[in-house]
Amino acid sequence: MTQLFSDLGLSVELTRAVSDQGYTEPTPVQAKTIPIVLQGRDLLAAAQTGTGKTGGFALPILHRLAANMIARTPKRVRVLVLTPTRELAAQVDTAFKGYGRHLRLNSTAVYGGVSIGAQIQALKRGVEILVATPGRLLDHVQQRTVDLSRVEIVVLDEADRMLDMGFIHDIRRILSLLPKPRQSLLFSATFSNEIRTLANTLLSNPAVIEIERHRDTSDLIKQRVHPVAVGRKRELLAHLVTKGDWQQVLVFTKTKHGANRLAEQLEKQGINSATIHANKSQSQRTRALAEFKRGDVRVLVATDIAARGLDIEALPHVVNFDLPNAPEDYVHRIGRTGRAGMSGEAISFVAPDERRLLTGIERLIARRIDSEVVPGFEVAAHEKPSAERRPQIPRSNQPRKSSRGAETRARSGPTSIIRAIKAKGATDGNLRRQPRP
Repeated sequence: MTQLFSDLGLSVELTRAVSDQGYTEPTPVQAKTIPIVLQGRDLLAAAQTGTGKTGGFALPILHRLAANMIARTPKRVRVLVLTPTRELAAQVDTAFKGYGRHLRLNSTAVYGGVSIGAQIQALKRGVEILVATPGRLLDHVQQRTVDLSRVEIVVLDEADRMLDMGFIHDIRRILSLLPKPRQSLLFSATFSNEIRTLANTLLSNPAVIEIERHRDTSDLIKQRVHPVAVGRKRELLAHLVTKGDWQQVLVFTKTKHGANRLAEQLEKQGINSATIHANKSQSQRTRALAEFKRGDVRVLVATDIAARGLDIEALPHVVNFDLPNAPEDYVHRIGRTGRAGMSGEAISFVAPDERRLLTGIERLIARRIDSEVVPGFEVAAHEKPSAERRPQIPRSNQPRKSSRGAETRARSGPTSIIRAIKAKGATDGNLRRQPRP
């Protein structure tokens, strides 16, 4: 029996707002999480981006706030949502504003890379829902421009990413500033040991739900692989863009440095390009994305972390310049195209030493991806791996565990790495603090 949003106990104002956006049926994660959050229970949920999890917590939170309106001027922060990146913070804030369009509730987002002055003014005017990245929120705490003493609900969105990026100490400091009791919601793509440890300290008798890992790819996306020597990837990309007269292509690289270098090389060849990654200011990211959407920039080069939250309508091409270490990131990347009934193309450049990564991706999506050698870009025999044959894809469809992305590891600063550095005589002074988002 098909379930509707109106069956979940949400207010008329919220179901109307959802209907305004063209939705009537909740996603699986929304159908499971909304009733739990409405009950006021703590929640530990494994759900990835693209499953509708933002609506899964935003809708019931708005319902609870509206049912218990507090007449106070200025309004105080009653809900705190922590996110790992600026783009995701802006996206979550937009979702709250959209779902709450028929309610008298205020929300705002605070994150780094933009002037703190406008954020201070918004906080002074009063907000009930605050979406923030950990670093910028602590800046506000230090300047005493935010009051967290009346927070009733806290959400950790994409908690695994925040741990990967080294925010665990910031998160613990923020949580120590919040009142008890409160309702706490933790969303993560996986239930790692680190996430379970955090959940044990944050949550009280939580409901636990797990949505199956995102392994399906849309039939509207045509996928293919181009074998190529690692040193000729840039040349191949320029060839495809020029020969195919591509006017809009999103390209994924593993590192920020690689993204910068690729964009610079394409610019030298007369192909307008821009980058989005963690070292770019928010104004730079916003400008690059706007130019890409307008068609002023043909190639937008992005890293996985910075690309979270990007929403580009009718995107025709996605290129994996570097294959991701985590197979799930492949599904997330190519899902930027083939949306809203539009077809799209996802192309992956695979160097000989990336064959094992391709195997992991094919295991996850339970299918072979067509491979096509572009004439003139054949891989020389001495560059091919010794075991040329690719392993068979098991029928069980069970994905293997995968390592995290290179940029994620670079920002994570795990304890094991620090111990290894100290064992070689390094000091804490050699460990540079990562920039806040």
